[in-house]
This record gives sequence, C-alpha cells and structure tokens, in this order.
Amino acid sequence: MAVATIPIEPITRTKPGRFGAYGGRYVPETLMAALEELEHAYAEAQADPAFQVELASLLKDFAGRPTPLYFAKRLTESLGGARIYIKREDLLHTGAHKINNALGQGLLARRMGKHRIIAETGAGQHGVATATVCALLGMECIVYMGDVDMARQELNVLRMRLLGAEVRGVSSGSKTLKDAVNEALRDWVTNVRDTYYILGSALGPHPYPTMVRDFNRVIGIEMRQQILEKEGRLPTAIVACVGGGSNAIGAFHAFLDDSEVRVEAGGRGKALGDHAARFEGGVPGVLQGTYSYVLQDEDGQVSLTHSVSAGLDYATVGPEHAALHDSGRAEYVSAGDAHVLEAVVKLARTEGILPALESAHAVAECIRIAPKMAPHDILVINLSGRGDKDMGILARELNLQGAQA
Repeated sequence: MAVATIPIEPITRTKPGRFGAYGGRYVPETLMAALEELEHAYAEAQADPAFQVELASLLKDFAGRPTPLYFAKRLTESLGGARIYIKREDLLHTGAHKINNALGQGLLARRMGKHRIIAETGAGQHGVATATVCALLGMECIVYMGDVDMARQELNVLRMRLLGAEVRGVSSGSKTLKDAVNEALRDWVTNVRDTYYILGSALGPHPYPTMVRDFNRVIGIEMRQQILEKEGRLPTAIVACVGGGSNAIGAFHAFLDDSEVRVEAGGRGKALGDHAARFEGGVPGVLQGTYSYVLQDEDGQVSLTHSVSAGLDYATVGPEHAALHDSGRAEYVSAGDAHVLEAVVKLARTEGILPALESAHAVAECIRIAPKMAPHDILVINLSGRGDKDMGILARELNLQGAQA
C-alpha cells in the first residue's frame, strides 16, 4: 500500500449538511423540525463562550484531556521502518474517545431543555459514555443495543446499568448496531418533543456528522501539537479504525492537508455478510438518515455485516469519509479478524497496552505498513479505546484459558 505524501485539497461542502454528494437529511417529516432545532441550537452553542468554557473544563477535569501521545519504542524496534506513536484515547474516562462527543451533546441537550436522553451503541463505549454524562448532569438515559452486541459486550451493559441507564435490547435484524440505531430513531420519532438523541458516530442526518466530528476534533488538535513538539514535523500517516467514523474524522480533521490512512473491518471473508468493509463491498445509498456508502445486495437490501469488533460491525459509514474516499484524499483499507487478533497480542506484549478490538484494526494496519516505510517516516495510531470490554471475546478467540495465545 502506498501512503500519499502529496497534499490534496480538503473536501468543500457544497451546502450545509453535505460533503460533496454525501450527507443530507433523509428522515420522516416528524423529525425535520427537531433536526432544524438541533442545528440552530448547536450553532448558538458554538458561538457561546460560556458553553465552550464549560465543555473544555469537563474535558480536562472530568474526562482527562489532553491524552498522551506515546512513542512506541519496542513496537517500532520489532517492526523496523517507521517511527510509531500512539494517541492514547484509551486513557480517557470511560475508556474510549466516545466521552468527547457525549459531553458535548449532553451539555447541548441541557441547553435545549431536554432531559430524556436516548442513544444507540454497538461496542458499548458510546452507551457507557452517554450513561456517564447523564449521571453527571442528572438526566434520564435509555440506550438501545442489539442482542448480539449485549452478549459479546456484557461488561459494558453492566456498567451502563450501574450508572443508572436503561439498556433496551434489540432483537430485530442482525441484532447489532444498525438495528440499535433503527430503534433509537423510532423512539425519537415517537418522543421527539421531550427527547434528545445523542448519536454516537459521525453519521446520520445533518447536523450529526458535523457535530460529532467537531466534538472529537480535540483529538487531532492535540495530536498535531504533540507530534510537532516531539518530532518537529508532521506524521507521514495517521492510522485509525473506521466504523461510523467518529474517532477517525476527529483525529484526521486537523491534518486534512497532510497524509492519512484509515482502516475498515475486513471480517472473516470477502463475501457480502462476512465483512464490514463499506468501500470494498458497498455502493452509495441512503441508510438511517444520510447518503453514503452502504453494504447492500443487488436489490438494494441492506446486507448483514460481520466483524470480531462490535463497534465496526455496521453497514454504512459517515458521509465525510465517503467524500474523502471519492476524492482520493484518503485511503481506506480493511483488516481481517485474524490479523486484528494478532495485533492485540503484538501490542500487548511489546508495549503493555491492551487495545480495544476496534482500535486493533489500526494497529494491524500499522504492523503491515511500518516495515515498508523509511526510518524517518512517522506513523501515528489513534488508539480509540482500551480492550477491557473485549476480554470475553479475546479469551475465546485466543484460548487464553488454555494454551498460551
């Protein structure tokens, strides 16, 4: 894989809510007024110094920002080639980058006078972050989660319940993230007057892709400053996992004139239903309020997906990623389950860091490309979350209770 080093002009939105051809607002009429209200409230909050000061204070004193940018010396030495840094979003309160967006939207919901909060979650980290913020702000919290994801992310289900959230299992469809989003949207349509939907990724109808990106931009802003302090230059590439795309677009947005790499879930095979690589197997279409790449069959029916990681097991991707892909500005590749599991072990045993299975997709790609790069090249992995939540899956897949992994 070639890593682009020639700067390419960033995507220019043709109109609000659009990233090139992608994005938009494809929802029932019932939600149009609510989305317009949200758009106006967000614009006002952006311009309000008091809102920005409170958010910055909570990110620092409650969530634990800034997160470190760590030089992975032993991983670098073991692979050869590029110097590898790790942006430690796994060290944030609740264990992942999701708290950045949950805090921002929680404050926005309070500003709008909405005290009933709903959310969707796959890996459970957004659900935990939302439940945490609702406890902090004294709000009712309902989280929708597919039955399959509830089984494989039981620890996070327990954490949400302990924080006071009601976790509603979803038994329709694939019983994963797509179906949880569907149920959250149905709830919002029914209870739109008093309910705020904290969407967890950079997708869905406008203004969510922009709003979620903006609340996660702090990742890339910090990363840019930190790498300049440590190396005196920008990285050759930034590597991050892409499900809906929140951690990735947050990390990359400060580098839109520089080079990047993004990683999707390659799953267990190339057949439709065996992976979640939207740019390899998907085509543009509308799903859950936005126009983007969607894994679908010849009849336009949304395909089942598979990934060892619950957070990447999703049939569409954020519209800004779709625009960056089509422009040639970004390169999206996939990492299969087997390589992801190997990456978990590699990072754990060279650096003493246990990554979330989602984040391990980025580690796997780094392991693949770093040896092919020059020693002066710099790779930054955005480690979006920690692997505590995945221990059940890892124990089974790596036979940790039996032979040595």
